[in-house]
Amino acid sequence: MRDRRAVLVIAGLVLMALTVRHPTADIRILTHETSDPSPHRMQAAVDLGLIGVSVLYTWTVNRLR
Repeated sequence: MRDRRAVLVIAGLVLMALTVRHPTADIRILTHETSDPSPHRMQAAVDLGLIGVSVLYTWTVNRLR
C-alpha cells in the first residue's frame, strides 16, 4: 500500500510538471520614433523546450527627401 501511494504521488508530480507552461523570456528593444507609422522591425523566437526566448527589435530609418 505504501509503494502504491508513492507511485501515485510521483505520477501526479510528473503530470503537473508536464502541464505547467515553460518559462519564456520576452526581450523588446524599441528604438523607433513614436511618429513613425511603419518602423523597420526584426523579430526572432527560439524555443529550446525548457525555455523559450523571443526578441523584438524595431528602428526608424531617416529617409532622404
